[in-house]
Amino acid sequence: MTMSVADGTPGPPRAVPTLGEAFRLWAKIGLLSFGGPAGQIALMHKELVEERGWIGEERFLHALNYCMLLPGPEAQQLATYIGWLMHRTIGGVIAGLLFVLPGALVMLGLSVAYAVWREAPLVDAVFFGVKAAVLAVVVEAVIRIGRRALKNRVMIGIAVAAFVGVFLFRIPFPIIILAAGLFGWVGANRAPGPFAAGSPGSAKAASRAGLVDEMFARGELAHAEPSAARALRVLAIWLPLWLAPVAALWLVTGPDSVWSHVGGFFASMAVVTFGGAYAVLAYVAQAAVDAFGWLKPGEMLDGLGLAETTPGPLIMVVQFVGFLAAYRAPGALDPLVAGCLGALLTTWVTFAPCFLWIFLGAPYVEALRSSARLSAALSAITAAVVGVILNLAVWFALHVVFREVRPLDGLGFGPDLPVLASIDWRAAALAAAAMVAMLKFRLGMIPTLGACAVAGVALSLLGA
Repeated sequence: MTMSVADGTPGPPRAVPTLGEAFRLWAKIGLLSFGGPAGQIALMHKELVEERGWIGEERFLHALNYCMLLPGPEAQQLATYIGWLMHRTIGGVIAGLLFVLPGALVMLGLSVAYAVWREAPLVDAVFFGVKAAVLAVVVEAVIRIGRRALKNRVMIGIAVAAFVGVFLFRIPFPIIILAAGLFGWVGANRAPGPFAAGSPGSAKAASRAGLVDEMFARGELAHAEPSAARALRVLAIWLPLWLAPVAALWLVTGPDSVWSHVGGFFASMAVVTFGGAYAVLAYVAQAAVDAFGWLKPGEMLDGLGLAETTPGPLIMVVQFVGFLAAYRAPGALDPLVAGCLGALLTTWVTFAPCFLWIFLGAPYVEALRSSARLSAALSAITAAVVGVILNLAVWFALHVVFREVRPLDGLGFGPDLPVLASIDWRAAALAAAAMVAMLKFRLGMIPTLGACAVAGVALSLLGA
């Protein structure tokens, strides 16, 4: 006997969708997945839970909880998880790839156009406006995530400590994340109250079941049962798939080539990208601009503006970084060819491990979800992420509003400080207008980006 989707009452068994049907749905979701992780998760919920009943409300939330524990884009991993549940590994691969592929292709085209036409006056004016809008988007993300994560003084203290550590002392992002997680893990044992966190949306979870629940009841999901042998097979397949290209490039081109730097850096980022794209972008920007010299400060803002307008995960902005890094150090290759290869390498090492995390850990999701210490560590990491994103907002603000920024001299560490005389009043006014539009009048991200781009062109034509 099975359960109906609408009200949990017994109903006739339903047929499992074919792989072709699943392919078409995941392609649709991939093409329409604008609006960041919140919009993407809402779209999947609408298509998979509400309209088709392929997965029940409770199991959808359980899967989302697990994906929020992982580094990387949680929306793409949630798609992979659900695809894997319904059609095994091939279903997970199809769902995950189709979630990423449309945005990756669009971002690649935009990166090529940016490299070729960036110096054109009209394009420069458009990006002048887009940068102001991106600053508003990041500030809105700080407020949105802060409201959810900073529920008490302990969480606020973690966020402040993370901001101070990154902004004043330039402590690397991975160390901030590890320290916050350890603090939460230990804190849950000594004073669990401040670290307790409810499951997202659990209060609203309905009792309705989905097709996946019926498949479990019929014994059709044996592949979802934990198995040490299966875990070893997953590691033996996906770990080499992820890291073999990095190792091969290191051996062929040497440790100091742009390929080794791009592959190694973004492969390491893939294991610490907790908290979404905004959290890791400050560290990526710092490394890409200051350590490797791949980009100029303003170009990181340009890339984020492009990523905001494409479907798929926002972390796709790293593809833009990889493209420009290889484009500007092509070696014997044509610059555009090198840039495309750099973008492909970056995309691969960023998203390939997402499949590893799902295929390896999904069968153990129940045990992970019931761990109070792990939940506390995640709460502390989320609080630290607020401080890291605040640092990103400050970093962007300095480079948008001021034409010149200098490092604090004499101490060997410390923040970049603006040259006050270099303030760009046009950029400051446009950024303030974008913040008012988003925070007070609730104008959406895409309309704000479009309006600021038009305003940038208008200011350029007026000669302001």
